[in-house]
Amino acid sequence: MNTLKNLILSNEDENLFCEVKAYKKKLSSGKKDTPIWERKWLTIEEAAVYSGIGRGKLRELANKAGCPFAIWMGNKIHIVREKLDKYTESHDRV
Repeated sequence: MNTLKNLILSNEDENLFCEVKAYKKKLSSGKKDTPIWERKWLTIEEAAVYSGIGRGKLRELANKAGCPFAIWMGNKIHIVREKLDKYTESHDRV
């Protein structure tokens, strides 16, 4: 208990506060710091850059019923990166 009290009264708590604040800022920026190949969800534009498949072709595939890698949320298409990888690995031509 005494150690905890000393920690709170020292400058270390100010350093800890700064670290927590920096981490919170990093979490809120999220998408910009995470490389495309580590993201779970991709936009059509990100998926096109990542996979080399054109945006139009990705939209066409996503509009087909039963597309394994596309999820519609409202009027937005989200691409599940891992499922897109599996899809491209299992098809010779897209």
